[in-house]
Amino acid sequence: MYRSHVLVCGGTGCTSSGSEKIITTLEEEIKNKGLENEVAVVKTGCHGLCALGPIMIVYPEAAFYAMVKAEDIPEIVEEHLLKGRVVTRLLYDETVTDHGVTALNDTDFYKKQHRIALRNCGVINPENIDEYIGTGGYEALGKVLTEMTPDDVINVLLDSGLRGRGGAGFPTGRKWALAKANDADQKYVCCNADEGDPGAFMDRSVLEGDPHVVLEAMAIAGYTIGATQGYIYVRAEYPIAVERLNIAINQAREYGLLGKNIFGTDFCFDIDLRLGAGAFVCGEETALMVSIEGNRGEPRCRPPFPALKGLFAKPTILNNVETYANIPQIILHGPEWFASMGTEKSKGTKVFALGGKINNTGLVEIPMGTTLREVVEEIGGGIPGGKKFKAAQTGGPSGGCIPAEHFDIPIDYDNLISIGSMMGSGGLIVMDEDNCMVDIAKFFLEFTVDESCGKCTPCRIGTKRLYEMLDKITKGQGTLEDLDKMEELCYYIKENALCGLGQTAPNPVLSTLRYFRDEYIAHVVDKKCPAGVCKALLSYKIDADKCKGCTLCARTCPNNAIIGVVKEPHAIDQSKCVKCGACMEKCRFGAIYKE
Repeated sequence: MYRSHVLVCGGTGCTSSGSEKIITTLEEEIKNKGLENEVAVVKTGCHGLCALGPIMIVYPEAAFYAMVKAEDIPEIVEEHLLKGRVVTRLLYDETVTDHGVTALNDTDFYKKQHRIALRNCGVINPENIDEYIGTGGYEALGKVLTEMTPDDVINVLLDSGLRGRGGAGFPTGRKWALAKANDADQKYVCCNADEGDPGAFMDRSVLEGDPHVVLEAMAIAGYTIGATQGYIYVRAEYPIAVERLNIAINQAREYGLLGKNIFGTDFCFDIDLRLGAGAFVCGEETALMVSIEGNRGEPRCRPPFPALKGLFAKPTILNNVETYANIPQIILHGPEWFASMGTEKSKGTKVFALGGKINNTGLVEIPMGTTLREVVEEIGGGIPGGKKFKAAQTGGPSGGCIPAEHFDIPIDYDNLISIGSMMGSGGLIVMDEDNCMVDIAKFFLEFTVDESCGKCTPCRIGTKRLYEMLDKITKGQGTLEDLDKMEELCYYIKENALCGLGQTAPNPVLSTLRYFRDEYIAHVVDKKCPAGVCKALLSYKIDADKCKGCTLCARTCPNNAIIGVVKEPHAIDQSKCVKCGACMEKCRFGAIYKE
């Protein structure tokens, strides 16, 4: 029995910040002080506040140490673990008040969250099946196999209102019912853990912090539709997730929770991993299945849908990681519990990866219907530097931009679609006044062009032509006629592309054209980039009243474009300027500006 537990984040974010060294140093210091039988060190998954990593939480005090360095460990062990005195200077500042240290759940970042899919992330050791079982793990599977029929499970999911968290929002119960209704000698359960959206790391964090929840849910799915084999398709770029999944699968087999006669019943089910090479198109269900089969990841025409003819031409269901992570809790707590959260048509919670121009970068799980303003200003801690909110991109390359005029929109499937965006898998990138929306659209189109599998002409060629038009506009070479052509091409691609990647690729362009057309017009007519981002439309100038003639800018310029003598105002030769911005960064007097 330990008197203290030290939880150290072992997710990808904190690992990249040095949490492995923190753990090693911590274990050494604890041993040096003779505390190894009193203090347990637990490597967990992501706590959510990725901007503060490496993160360490000491229980029972719940002291939240942020941005911990290896050199801080001796002081924490000596003062806190040995002498019982919390090292206040190393705590997350929001937990320190005039009345003492407050609970983490009372901070702005956590108090509006409701963690279901993330309930065990940052709480348990993901490599220890006993810790998962200790939090109620595999109870739902036991209940399903011993007390419920497959139809009972489907009815629970239908009553809960759970919709797929991978982007499209298809009702999970309906998908499972369709697969169950199709007879076959073999059926499959697949998990989409490919997650290719720029800025998205929700599924990755669940796999790293709570891999058993996915295995349990997939086994429940197998029982429900009559499948005996499952596959988790995870990108090879997620080495920590892959390692922990392998550990979890082996542990579940050892405990008899995967394999033959699970829970002493006739139900047999096993799971294998398939590693993807990182192709964005393999997030599309049919392309994913083609890849698992060992072929080039390209989508197939639908119908027939996977519930009838999917993996190896057999009935198959495919859900993403977050969808599965909700299912055991729905089984245990009942559909009414889940349906009590969220909005009328979007039940439960949604996990978002907050990124971009936001103070609290990280992972959040909020009830559906929470407004964008609450996410950005309260949970996210606002925008750095006092800048104004301009837009938020949801759904990655498949989504659209939500402008400031919709800052108070409740986030759910239907509301986002109504304003030209979409939920997507849950990436949420915040932008401020310094972002150019034409450049943002160009960025996502460049990604889509690169990731198109090339099977259908509308996507292969259409997205390339769209990108070329955007590139032309950001260089000041566009015309108003180009804007009309772009819009027409967007709708053509949406209507004719083979799969979801192509059909949603124009969304960033359409949403920025809809809400930020004035920026496009400025690029085309005025040959100016209002945000000062597009290099071809910029010019750097020196304010003679502020310039001290220190010559630092001239010495910094890589192309000798700055002329002037010491202690006299300088000037920039625009014909030589390569617009790198190095002079502006170096100027100590704020004399250089761009327009």
